[in-house]
Amino acid sequence: MIRELFLAALLATAALADIHVPTATALAAAEVKPQPEYSPMARQLKVTGDVSVEVHISPTGEVSDVKVLNGSALLTGSVVKTLKSWRFKPFLAEGRPTAAVTVLRFAFK
Repeated sequence: MIRELFLAALLATAALADIHVPTATALAAAEVKPQPEYSPMARQLKVTGDVSVEVHISPTGEVSDVKVLNGSALLTGSVVKTLKSWRFKPFLAEGRPTAAVTVLRFAFK
């Protein structure tokens, strides 16, 4: 009995876990993906570089959270704001829509 309860709890927890999606796969699944603006202040100050973010995608394909991994603060705000409007085809695990996580990178030159 205890073993069955433990296995049921373990399976329920696994079902809630996000799947990790490679960047190329996530970009291919993006149905709405406007590009972040190069803010006027960053452009005026000639700030360049890459911004890397971890993007959490809900089972419905909406961006539920964005975590900045690296990049200038003058560039990251635009990326986070823009990613909130991205929409993805739902990712599937065992044939059912599931939450997913990917890492995306944006270059500002």
